[in-house]
Order: sequence, then C-alpha cells, then structure tokens
Amino acid sequence: MICISATFTAEPIQPVLEFWARQLGERWPIQFAPYNQVLQTLLDPGGLFAQNREGANVILVRPADLAQFAGATEADEDRRLEEILATAAAQRFAVPTLVAICPPRQVRVAPQPHLLVVNTDLYPVAQWEDAAADRLGRIPYTPAYFTALGTAVARLLHALRRPPFKVIALDCDHTLWAGVCGEDGPTGVTIDGPRRALQEFLLRQREMGMLLALSSKNNPEDVWQTFAAHPEMVLRREHITTHRLSWGAKAQGLREMAAELSLGADSFLLLDDNPKEIAELAEGAPEVLGLTLPETGIPHYLDHVWAFDHPVVTEADRNRAASYQLQQSFAAAASLAHFYETLQLRVDIHRLHPQELPRAAQLTQRTNQFNFTTRRRSEAELAGFEAYAIHVADRFGEYGFTGLVVVVAGVVDTFLLSCRVLGRGVEHAVVRWLGEHWAALTFELIPTARNAPAQSFLHELAGQRQGTATLSAAQMRAVAFSAPAPAETATAAEPVVAADRFTGYQRLATHLDTVERIQAAMAAEQREAAPAREVASPPVTETERRLAAIWSELLGQSAISTGDNFFDLGGHSLLAVLLVTRVQEEFGMELSMDDVYSADTTLAKLAMIVETQQLRTYDPAEVAAVIGEIETLSEEEVRSEISRLCAFF
Repeated sequence: MICISATFTAEPIQPVLEFWARQLGERWPIQFAPYNQVLQTLLDPGGLFAQNREGANVILVRPADLAQFAGATEADEDRRLEEILATAAAQRFAVPTLVAICPPRQVRVAPQPHLLVVNTDLYPVAQWEDAAADRLGRIPYTPAYFTALGTAVARLLHALRRPPFKVIALDCDHTLWAGVCGEDGPTGVTIDGPRRALQEFLLRQREMGMLLALSSKNNPEDVWQTFAAHPEMVLRREHITTHRLSWGAKAQGLREMAAELSLGADSFLLLDDNPKEIAELAEGAPEVLGLTLPETGIPHYLDHVWAFDHPVVTEADRNRAASYQLQQSFAAAASLAHFYETLQLRVDIHRLHPQELPRAAQLTQRTNQFNFTTRRRSEAELAGFEAYAIHVADRFGEYGFTGLVVVVAGVVDTFLLSCRVLGRGVEHAVVRWLGEHWAALTFELIPTARNAPAQSFLHELAGQRQGTATLSAAQMRAVAFSAPAPAETATAAEPVVAADRFTGYQRLATHLDTVERIQAAMAAEQREAAPAREVASPPVTETERRLAAIWSELLGQSAISTGDNFFDLGGHSLLAVLLVTRVQEEFGMELSMDDVYSADTTLAKLAMIVETQQLRTYDPAEVAAVIGEIETLSEEEVRSEISRLCAFF
C-alpha cells in the first residue's frame, strides 16, 4: 500500500506509480489522504498513515501551500515545513515515510530519523509548472513533472524493499580502463574521462558499503602492473576486496568469491562491457545480476541503474570494506587453533537503544545466512519488542552493531548475525549470554534456501535443523566454540534464484532513463491495454482528430467516436481539469469548466466550441479567407456541411 498525503491535488501521480508497479512486478494499492491535510494525516492515530502496514507513506509538499495568508513570507512557509518534517520524524509508523519537497522552491531537508527524502534530480523536466490546472483544480504540475515525481518515489520504495546487493564485480579491459592490458601493455591502456567517472562512482559505492571485486579474463600480473603503472587511476589495488583473474568461466569465479566472503552469489552484480560475457553469466550463474556497460554515456547509465541505490547508509555500511580487509588476515594465521585462541573476541550485548533502530531494521532486511527466521522488521515494530543489539570486536578491529536478538514471550523470535562475524564463536557467546539471563528459551528456526549457517548452528545446539528447540539456562551456558577444521578451498554454492526477484535493471537504465522515454512507454502500454471499440462516427475534422487524441490519452480508450460523451467513457472531475489544460496547450485557448461539464458535451460538440472560440480570435482578413474557401465548395458539399452543423442546434 502506498498512502499519499499532499498539499496539492496529487492524484495524477497514481498512473505513474501503477506503471512502475507493473514494471517491477509489484502490487502497490494506492490511497490518498484528504486534500492539504498533511499534519492531520500524520497525527491521526486511526488515519491512513497509522493504518498502513506494508509499503510506504508518502508526503508531497509544495512549500507555497503551507502559509497562504495575507503577508505570508518564505520564513512562514519554512516554519510550517519544519513542523511537518519534525512531526513525520517523530512518528513510529509500521512503514517508512517518504517526503518530497516540490517546486518552485528548492528546500534542502536535513537528515531526520525515520524520514527518507525523495530526489527527482535524476529526472529533469523542462516545464514543470501548469498554472491553468493549478488555478482550476490545484494541480500545479505538468504530466512530465508528475512522471518524474512518481518515478523517484517508485525508485526509492523499490530500493527499500529489494534485497540489497553487496558486491560489485568488475571486468577490467574496456571497463575499468580503455584498452587491453595484455595486448597494449600496462602502460598502453588509458583512463579516459568516462572510465575515471566510473572509478569515482565505484569508490562512492564502496564508501556506502559495497565491496569491490575483480572478475576478469586476464593474467593477474598484467592487471596488477596496470594498476601500478597508472597513478592517475582513482581506483587502487587496496580498494579491491577479492578477485578472480583467470581464463575460466566468470560464473564459477563469482560463486567462489561469494563462498570466500560468506555471501550469497545473489548479492553480487557484475559490470562488464561485453554482452557475450553477460549472456554466459545468465546461463552459468543466473543468481548474479549482470550489467552491460555501454560504450557511451557511462555516467548517465550508472546514475540510472537502480541496483546501485542505497536509501539508508549506516556507520556499519561505511566500515564494511575495511572490516573485510581485516578479515584477510585470517588466511595468514600459521595455526588456526592458535589464531582463535589469540583472537581476543569481545561480544557486547545490550538492550536496543532508540538511536540503533535504523541499523537494527536494516539488519533484519539484509541478513539472510545466519538468520533463524528471516522476519523483516520496521523500526516501529522493533521499538515495541524486547530486542538486544550485538556489538562485536576482536584484535583486528571493531565490527560494530552486527547482530540482533528479539525475545517474545520466552521465544527467540529473531536471532541474526552479519556474515562478517561468523565462524569465530560469536553465536556461541550470544547463546551463553542468553543462558545468564533466562531460565529457558525456545529457539525457532524457519529454513530458507539461504540460511544454511543458521540451520547448522541449531543442529549443533539441539540436533535439528528447523522447527523449535527449547534449551535450559544450563544448556545455553554450556555452549562452547571449537575452531573448525581448515578448509582446502572455498566451495562455490549452488545457485539460489528467488522467483520474484527483479532482474530488469539493464532495461531501466537504457530504455526508461528519462521522463520522455517513461511517458512514451506509459502511452504505449495504455494503447496496448485499451479495449477495442467500434467507432460509430470517427472524427472527421482536424479539430475533432486532435481532441480525440487528447481524450484517448486521458481516458485510456483506443478509439473515440464523435458522438462519445467524456464522462460516459470514464471521465471525472480531475480528468476534466486535465482536459481543459490539455486543450489550452494544444489549441492555445481555454475552455470553461461549464463547457466540459455539460451533460451533452460530445466530442463533436466540444470541437465546435473550440472552433467557435478560435473564430472569435481571427482577424477580418482570416475570416475573409475562410469565406473565400467556403465559396469554392460545391452545392453538395455545402449541404453536407450544413447538415452536420445543424446536428448541434
């Protein structure tokens, strides 16, 4: 459910959101709060926002609507806006709250807890204002701007709902640099403007929590010599967490890297300039998202790959790459047993603090492998539970808030740990701590295709891999960790592809990347979906044909007859306002609402009204020219035209 409260008439955003729901394979029922009652909607405990349990609440604000009284200033508008934002941030709704500050004023919104800002900057619109529709029905924006706004809302909501990608795997030749390092030599390749922009983009992604890996068919020494030979490169070798540089299939190498990092392969995406490699990846490792880097327009392309969006970035995200680099020290331990003995593991468990709610909610959304129930929780839900944060550190560094336990009526509803802290006894330390604070607890495990580590741990605790198992305090306190036997090599996991997983990011970035293309796709979809109609009397005059095209667009009808009535075909008051504004755009003249609302206003009669008003604006010379044209008609043509005109009187 998408619940929308706006300071203006926002219903034109609905078809845009419905279009994106179909593109993304989502189901988004949409409801609107009463006009210009944002604060009331935020504060009503039984209102639209408070009752929403899935999706998002959306606030659309035009600052000029907030202080409409004599002598109001921008400072008055800003005070009202601050009140709305503070109220929204203070609420604990079950779903995220999204806010968009709409033109003409660009107001920067400071970060607020529980509040996400919609940004339309990636979808620029040449003409956003519709003064006529604003005057007639408080619809201040053009269809183009509503398309941009709806797209930005849909994109942010999609980023909040999809499982996050965690690793960007990169091809080298013609991707990270222009040229082939094995043929041109390490000094022969170039870092041109587009590749520099790509590398800068990748570093920003790394700062937001993405890991960078290399997956390229090259000799390793050629690749590393190329890095060393180009000090102007933004991306450095130390930024790469892991790599597979060989002539083998990329699908196998990507799965091996996933196993090495204790991640699912479906958290990887591969960026490669070669469509053939992407096609082979789709066959060999369909769980990995493959993206084909275009030859031109690389910065624009990267900005429109929705898979790179990060709606919330926590401190743990910013430290992720450094944390994985610390773990590379594991392989250097001479004795694994000695390594664990000297690890100096520290596990701090405490009642969840309010300021930790965003990270806690993020963990429930992102953690899949060591997660007993994979229940996804919002901040508001977690605030009402007995929840405990798990912070981990060892001699290699601080890993931060990396685990969560939720206890409900003696049952462990949620027990999860980030894969970054697995395999060193953290889970055992958590169970021992629970044994110090509860006489007994029931552990619940719901098996999934990806939580094998959690299943293995329950088997270690209770000899079973799913269902519920009750442990006494003594049993929990006795849980001990022993160092695992060293593995010879990482084993690539079998593919796990969620049936409902969205994979069409390439198409969004190349075919639905501008407002114009999105509007064209919406129009094409509307034409295909429109039911076939028999046209009793097709439009004849140029005015009728132009009006019929407007009606067809607004009403979603494949064909319009001259005898059709706008409201009989599904028109309503909002569409009537849009009809008036579209006629003004098309013909340069404004109809009255009475012209549109008349019960007998057919397409033909509306065309007559338009033509009559146009005649009033003609100068005598133009009228004389029309009369001269009439005089050239035959007697039969004149009779036919008179008969047609008499039908309206």
